[in-house]
Amino acid sequence: MTALTLQEAMDRTVAGIAKATEMGVPMNVAVVDDAGHLLHFSRMEDAWLGSIDIAITKARTAVYFKMPTADIGGLSQPGGELYNIEVTNGGLVTFGGGLPIVRDGRVIGAVGVSGGRVPQDTEVAEACLA
Repeated sequence: MTALTLQEAMDRTVAGIAKATEMGVPMNVAVVDDAGHLLHFSRMEDAWLGSIDIAITKARTAVYFKMPTADIGGLSQPGGELYNIEVTNGGLVTFGGGLPIVRDGRVIGAVGVSGGRVPQDTEVAEACLA
């Protein structure tokens, strides 16, 4: 089976929330399918409301371009070949915290995390993939 299931999305979200809880940082965790549609979302108590959209957009960005959002950020700096890409597709996020979910060499979805500092968001997103 290559499609990302709701149960798998929920399991990945639970893993991310467990890591965020261990870190003591309230987070928003989003999982999208391979087309960028929201499959599962959780917001921890006291997580920033403004980070809801950021988490979802990080996941969508990672799946659209089949790469971590931090990688896109490196390419989208002034003078970079993807400069201003963040204004396309209804808005993208080009800093860390969004990671594609890969199975059998194929991107089947992505996770996006927001609520902490970028390294914290990335650490929680990695926990969602583990």
